[in-house]
Amino acid sequence: MVFNLKGKSALVTGASGGIGSAVARALHNQGAELIINGTRSSELEKLAAELGNKVHVLQGDLADTNSIGCLAEAAEKISDNGIDILVNNAGITRDSLLVRLSDQDLMDVINLNLISGFHLTRKIIRGMMKRKWGRVIGISSVVGITGNAGQTNYAAAKAGMIGFSKALALEVASRGITVNNIAPGFIKTPMTEDLSEEQITRLQASVPIGRLGEAEDVAAAVVYLASLEASYVTGTTLNVNGGMAMP
Repeated sequence: MVFNLKGKSALVTGASGGIGSAVARALHNQGAELIINGTRSSELEKLAAELGNKVHVLQGDLADTNSIGCLAEAAEKISDNGIDILVNNAGITRDSLLVRLSDQDLMDVINLNLISGFHLTRKIIRGMMKRKWGRVIGISSVVGITGNAGQTNYAAAKAGMIGFSKALALEVASRGITVNNIAPGFIKTPMTEDLSEEQITRLQASVPIGRLGEAEDVAAAVVYLASLEASYVTGTTLNVNGGMAMP
């Protein structure tokens, strides 16, 4: 089987959301043992019940630094060999023009989208370094590359993920660990369901492929970067955006 992840364990944050749950399903379908984290326990339990065996739920708010330490410790104990694949997917938006952006909305977005991944990766990567194998995958955004009016906080956090990953990739490459990002474009999620037909049409017009992406498009990219086949890919950002941005 191509991209066989049997025998590997994966921790996916933000797994109660649209992209996170699709990533979890895709990794599990390829044989990985799953640890799913998020803030909505009912959605996590529903996903775990759907997937069946080798799925563990660890609820926790990554906005709380203490919770990150507890999550990392608990996740490492669940799997016999520790965490092989870490997917930093948890994130939020608090959109506003910079002149109207509150300090709280700035820090909430930076803390969850960037700083939480910094702390969690620092905890989890120690085990990867000892075992000399690991995959760290961040879910960034096309906005982190192109920018977007009204999202200075979000764009800064997502761009920060890319810089963080490049630096870390250089630090751990000799230990058999790869560090990469995926930058999704406009993806269909529960959040896009609130958009009007006019808004959807306008968004699709900016995408050369002519449609919004599916969460499964992002999940497929995660599976590739998590696999043995991607062992020579590190420090890169895989753009999954239908051609709307070609950096």
